[in-house]
Amino acid sequence: MLFNTIEFGLFFALVWLLYTRLPWRAQNTFLLVASYAFYAAWDYRFLALIFISTAVDFYVGKVLHHTASDRRRKHILYWSVLFNLGFLGFFKYFNFFTENLQTLLTAWGFHPGLGTLQIVLPVGISFYTFQSLSYTIDIYRRQMEPTGSFFDFALNVAFFPHMVAGPIQRAHSLLDQITSPRHVTADNITEGTTLILWGLVKKMVIADNMSLIADAVFSQNGGFSAGQVWIGMLAFAFQIYGDFSGYTDIARGTAKLMGFELMVNFNLPYFAENPQDFWRRWHISLSTWLRDYLYISLGGSRGSAGRTYVNLILTMVLGGLWHGAAWTFVIWGCYHGALLAIHRFIQQNVPRRATPLSPFAASAWKWTRIAFMFVLTLYGWLIFRAKNLDQLGAMTSALLSFNIAPSTIFGIAKILAYCAPLIAMQFYQYKRRDLDAIRSAPVLVQCGFYVLCFYLIILLGVFNAQSFIYFQF
Repeated sequence: MLFNTIEFGLFFALVWLLYTRLPWRAQNTFLLVASYAFYAAWDYRFLALIFISTAVDFYVGKVLHHTASDRRRKHILYWSVLFNLGFLGFFKYFNFFTENLQTLLTAWGFHPGLGTLQIVLPVGISFYTFQSLSYTIDIYRRQMEPTGSFFDFALNVAFFPHMVAGPIQRAHSLLDQITSPRHVTADNITEGTTLILWGLVKKMVIADNMSLIADAVFSQNGGFSAGQVWIGMLAFAFQIYGDFSGYTDIARGTAKLMGFELMVNFNLPYFAENPQDFWRRWHISLSTWLRDYLYISLGGSRGSAGRTYVNLILTMVLGGLWHGAAWTFVIWGCYHGALLAIHRFIQQNVPRRATPLSPFAASAWKWTRIAFMFVLTLYGWLIFRAKNLDQLGAMTSALLSFNIAPSTIFGIAKILAYCAPLIAMQFYQYKRRDLDAIRSAPVLVQCGFYVLCFYLIILLGVFNAQSFIYFQF
């Protein structure tokens, strides 16, 4: 059941009408049933997987809270982590590691005949696994106490607006809202509706139209020109941003309409001035999760400079693998890890300018940094989107040839024309330093925005319900 379909619109309308007429505790029970029904619409067979994971972590949280021995608490946590990552690893990485082991053994002269399995990847498993893990880890660190209600914890894991593709909510944040009465206000309704409408524009107008251009480039097996690669990278950059941030906007909007607040997952990432700034703006729920539960656990920046660089790169490699079982994701993680390490090295070893720049020079330098970081991000998306290592090599070689035909200008102009509403809104939000800037604008501007969104969807929207990219992760 996709957010950008009539079916979801009818489902949510029915859920909302019933939800707003129920008392608080009944709301939670109803939302849990609705969330399981929402997930069953994808594949009912994996409901058992969510339920088992939920039950295990709920029980582990209880045991951790009542266990005094640090050594025993650590062992209990290890079992929780192994159980959750074991499920994730089996469904997501079994065939990847089996195929690569087979290739390695064959190169050494062995022919073990290792087989792969026809495994269906459960939708959203990476998201709800990390969400559930944050609960047990926070209890182990004594940063929160376990909830007394299994059904409240189950709703925390399965809450349908965010379950399939995030944001990855921290347990204490969402549980606090689940275990307290909620009130749907007029502001909730206007904010939620605005987010949903803008999210549909991002998905149906921007992302789905950009996918046609990007797919045309990345479907080729060779014979690339530099111009084609630039068009493919630029189209995919807008596609993945419009697609994923559009999903997040709709998820946050539907949650707001029920009185819940989900975290902001994107903060104008293409205005980032450096690699660290990018990861403070892009997929914030994942980057902060990796920072708090992986990077810090590895030692963070507490050791030597060399160890810090290793921790950064290892964290990003594992973040790349989180996205999927392919060497392109590993290389993408290495790439961003290396960018973070280089940026940290420059910060700590290159002396800052003693005298401040003039306002004009400072502004020019800032926009130069933004442009340079955007180009680095584009190449990262090339690594991310490439079908395999052969295609990545061919497209990288084409980029280095600088073979750009005049038709490239037309292709880039077409991309910018489709994305003009998004670009204009992003600049407006950036200048105002407010992601919710449209709601503080004059009433006539707000009305114009809603009318524009409506007509953009009607005239330029893709209505054959394209799936969201992050469902495959």
